[in-house]
Amino acid sequence: MTTTDFVASATPTSYLAFPFADRWHDFWHGSIGEWILTRGLRITLLVLGGLLAARFINWSAQRISRRIDADFRESDALVRSESAKHRQAVASVISYVAIALLAVMVVVEVTDVLAVPVSSLVAPAAVLGAALGFGAQRIVQDLLSGFFIITEKQYGFGDLVSLTVAGIAKEATGTVEDVTLRVTKLRSSEGEVLTIPNGQIVKTQNLSKDWARAVIDIPVPTTSDLNRVNEVLHGVSEKAIADPGLKDLLLDAPQLMGVESIELDTVNLRMVARTLPGKQFEVGRKLRVLVIAALMRAGIASPSDGSPMVEAIVHPATAGGAEGNQGPVTPK
Repeated sequence: MTTTDFVASATPTSYLAFPFADRWHDFWHGSIGEWILTRGLRITLLVLGGLLAARFINWSAQRISRRIDADFRESDALVRSESAKHRQAVASVISYVAIALLAVMVVVEVTDVLAVPVSSLVAPAAVLGAALGFGAQRIVQDLLSGFFIITEKQYGFGDLVSLTVAGIAKEATGTVEDVTLRVTKLRSSEGEVLTIPNGQIVKTQNLSKDWARAVIDIPVPTTSDLNRVNEVLHGVSEKAIADPGLKDLLLDAPQLMGVESIELDTVNLRMVARTLPGKQFEVGRKLRVLVIAALMRAGIASPSDGSPMVEAIVHPATAGGAEGNQGPVTPK
């Protein structure tokens, strides 16, 4: 075989091997390939970078919250401090705002890469602004209410609150698990999670801010010696402040306020005690046990402890006829 024959036989083979490479080369040097390598790649990197940054912000906020909670658990404090509650709420809000700003920045950068003229967005922005003004009033109200809840320190993470919600007769009561600019999440005593928009909160009752108060109403019979009852209850106050299960929860000794109300068969006395935030219910239960035990030891019975007197009712037909039926008949 001559050299000419070899070259002639090799030429068709080279022609079949390189068309795909030529088309691939032409694609990336064409308008579509150039757009993908320049603008498409930048858009992809912006979106991926935004997602990674959002994940990092969320992870950082959770790490800060866990650190604050770990500091509380490692300390000897029985309740979280007000500064710790506020720091956890602020960390949640900052992460929420940072992610929102990051999303806006990514959208602006993408529109810049796409070379969308700003003047063409004026009309859509006006329509969108009008739609938000009419349809998103509730969202704006929620965001503004959440801002004031955080800045005014109305409540924070771990607070026990009772919220009056517009349009709902029953109050929402529970422990605050999360506070953002838009919603507040509560964990009720039954374990349910309540999500309440901040804009619908009409009244806030913080049951665990700075300190709390346990209120115990004590009914005693009207025939009781109130001086003796007061002595017994003062003894309960002295015993409570020295009780191992109560002394760490009480801020001072329980105080006897005196007679609160007078009813037909009972006199209600009231005892109050200042406690650590959120511990008023636990202290109230323990104080009631001490009060009941002290009254029983003193022989002071509650109004329902007396044994009822039972008498037979005389039939009208025999009320005036028979002799010896002149008085109450003792049942056999």
